[in-house]
Amino acid sequence: MTSFKLDKVHSGVGFQVKHMMVSKAKGEFKDFDVEIEGDLNHLEGLRVNVKIDTSSIDTNNEDRDAHLRSPDFFDADSFPAIKIQSESIKKLSDEEYEMTANVTIKDVTKKEKFFIEYNGTSKNPMDGSTVTGFDVEGKINREQYGLTWNAALETGGVLVGKDVKLLANFEFIVE
Repeated sequence: MTSFKLDKVHSGVGFQVKHMMVSKAKGEFKDFDVEIEGDLNHLEGLRVNVKIDTSSIDTNNEDRDAHLRSPDFFDADSFPAIKIQSESIKKLSDEEYEMTANVTIKDVTKKEKFFIEYNGTSKNPMDGSTVTGFDVEGKINREQYGLTWNAALETGGVLVGKDVKLLANFEFIVE
């Protein structure tokens, strides 16, 4: 079994959600950890565990970030982490995989699907280490996890969309 160490400097967890029905608000989580176990020659057998610190949300707007940390959304004081645990990984092509995972937000757990692009391995010219990388995309309905705050717009619709697109990239040092 291969050992993987997350390279946080070259990794990120981002999201986007419809804002005012006409654009997208984007942000990221600054503090997260990803553990994977398995063999790069058999990605379908990988086990993945992700833990995201809800208080580390950053949308480049401190007032909005404080609101997102509040009980209206993540309630970061009571629910400090989003957890994602893989259940199965299915190969779609040589580089594309679909992961079914249990996602827990605010003590609500739902099965979700994520699409993973495997970017292969490379040698780091700085230290000779082997690195590997993955890009991950998914979409969740925030309301299913109790993130239901919203405001009606005068022109119709709502301030915040219910579907949140997750966009992440992870680089690991293969040990």
